[in-house]
Amino acid sequence: MTRSTGGDGTRVAARTGGPAGFTAALGALRAAQKPPRGVSLYSRYVNRPLGRVLAAAAHRARLVPDQVTLLSAASSFAGVAAVALVRPSWGLGVAVWAALALGFALDSADGQLARLRGGGSPAGEWLDHVVDCAKIVALHSAVLISFHRFGDLPSGAWLLLPLAFQLVAVLLFFAGLLTDKLRPRRAPGPAGAPSTWRAVALLPVDHGVFCLVFLLLGAPGLFRIGYAVLFAASALFLVAFGVRWFRELSAAPRG
Repeated sequence: MTRSTGGDGTRVAARTGGPAGFTAALGALRAAQKPPRGVSLYSRYVNRPLGRVLAAAAHRARLVPDQVTLLSAASSFAGVAAVALVRPSWGLGVAVWAALALGFALDSADGQLARLRGGGSPAGEWLDHVVDCAKIVALHSAVLISFHRFGDLPSGAWLLLPLAFQLVAVLLFFAGLLTDKLRPRRAPGPAGAPSTWRAVALLPVDHGVFCLVFLLLGAPGLFRIGYAVLFAASALFLVAFGVRWFRELSAAPRG
């Protein structure tokens, strides 16, 4: 997720007056929430609200955004390590999902905390993106390790799936980030109403939905099917959005 480096963050910090109470910080964060356009239903109704609560708690505890980013990394990598090192089971699936979901919520909280404190920094945004990329690579690598160590695979070809998913996920992350940086800045204006259909369509490539598939670790066959379905959805999105982003940047005026 991208941290805010401007906008209304200063006004939010002024209203909360430093280490404000939890309720005041939560209200300020709710008022300064980014528009829901371009995000899935999971991010809109689950991850962002949960991140808001965690950001208010972090503000009350006097944490800074970079510390929250590191907490997100610690939670996520605990889940990653469990996938790679522990034999799959239903209990492991719940634990991995909880660790990954908490890490994702904290990933939202660091940006919200930055806005609450008056805006983020280039160094903080860099750290956030580096951690996000590391989580993508590590998580699919852990699935590959788990397949190799514990999976009674019907075919060795299944070992190629995490590698392919990793490639697609990294390309989606990098291409989306680079497009946002290269896209010409538009004049600020009123935000349009979010599209419910778009929010539903984005669910298969939402990280929070991806975390849910690990609840199936107790049934390896079902896990492989769910993982493969999400890979197929991500591959389709990469093609569709890649063409769209390339055309958009091709039509943009040269600086």
